[in-house]
Amino acid sequence: MPKSKMPISQRAKIFMPFDALKGFKDALKEKEKIKVLKKELSDDQKEELNSKIREIIKGDMLTIVYYCQKDKTYLNVTGILTEINETMRYLKIVKNKIALDDILSIKKLNENIFE
Repeated sequence: MPKSKMPISQRAKIFMPFDALKGFKDALKEKEKIKVLKKELSDDQKEELNSKIREIIKGDMLTIVYYCQKDKTYLNVTGILTEINETMRYLKIVKNKIALDDILSIKKLNENIFE
């Protein structure tokens, strides 16, 4: 009786890398992150930041440093301001929703792209 050939799609699975410790790499990456406490801004720093927030408008290209509550670290994001909501106290850089209270610094990179 002739042997039946294994389909190519099945053969590819034979050569796939095997991860004996599934999730271990992710756990190591998480452990490598340095967790920091959120910095408390002085009154002058808060006023300067609020002034910058009042100046920015939808379409501005910004670089924002903010505290990520989930990761307990500071992140740096650059992109176009797509939404700002002072009532709900957040802004969006593309799809990243950032609480205004978590922002450490804002830098405007260029003029508004919609003008």
